[in-house]
Amino acid sequence: MAKAATKASVKKPAARKATTTKAAATKTAAKTTAKKPTKTAAKQVAAPGSRKTAAKTATKAAAKATATKSSPILTLRHIAEQISTTFEVPKRQANEMLTHVVEQITKSLKKGDKIRLSGLGILQVRKRAARMGRNPRTGEPVKIKASKKIAFRAAKDLKDAI
Repeated sequence: MAKAATKASVKKPAARKATTTKAAATKTAAKTTAKKPTKTAAKQVAAPGSRKTAAKTATKAAAKATATKSSPILTLRHIAEQISTTFEVPKRQANEMLTHVVEQITKSLKKGDKIRLSGLGILQVRKRAARMGRNPRTGEPVKIKASKKIAFRAAKDLKDAI
């Protein structure tokens, strides 16, 4: 009889261990399901198009945020605002002045003039001769037309400042 009692007591703890591991497994499964949304929940949250478009917009927004932190872009509007505060001129007038400067530079470059901006550099139009190129996909030779390009050569002061 003593042998039977010891066998029964040995079996009970083994059975309890099995139930406790099952309970622990269900608890961890419940925790993981609580953290990760189901596919249907993700579809409901996503934009009407698809989940891919939602993911693309999220990555674009993240890229924009990092780009603005690392290197801000200075536009003509920002320069006009700085000029208006420095010289106490209305923003509209400063913006018109800058757009007029850009128009004058464009007209001069169309004529073929060199533009020298002291402290900044030289802008000029350079002619590129016609030449033979190669199609990278097929390796076939291709004629490239003559063209014009705008070249900028930075001034020494600008190079030293940077």
